[in-house]
Amino acid sequence: MAEQHTQTSRRGAADTFERFCRTFVTHRPFRFIAPNFLGFVLINGFTFAVDLVLLTILHGWWELPVWAAITLSYLSAFGLSFALNRTLNFRSHSPAGRQLAWYLGAITVNYFVFLLGVGGGLAAFGLEYHLSRIIAGAGEGVFMYSAMRWVVFRRP
Repeated sequence: MAEQHTQTSRRGAADTFERFCRTFVTHRPFRFIAPNFLGFVLINGFTFAVDLVLLTILHGWWELPVWAAITLSYLSAFGLSFALNRTLNFRSHSPAGRQLAWYLGAITVNYFVFLLGVGGGLAAFGLEYHLSRIIAGAGEGVFMYSAMRWVVFRRP
């Protein structure tokens, strides 16, 4: 009984989220935006904020090295992103194992190219670590949306 209630709640939340995104993009000047792109932006904006908060705690307060703080905050935020995008945004019912494997591949590429490459590189050159993370996040967003829409949660 409790499991059925949980599944119904998830479907209700997913329906509400989808309805909000579809309604928003029907208004000018947003008609050219795909509803799941808006959903991705909302979800990943939230998880990016989680990432920055964790980064601040881990590096700024607990003084972990930047690479360790970036890694731990990144993994936490992207785990949350996978769950929310799968459930609310892309509403996938495909087997999660295969999707998770594709997702892990995408975040591995993303991690080395954008987070350590761009974010860590800019911080190493003296740019403030929050700003370097935000700049890396711009490229990361485009890459991850593309990977999630056309690879991880692709529809048959």
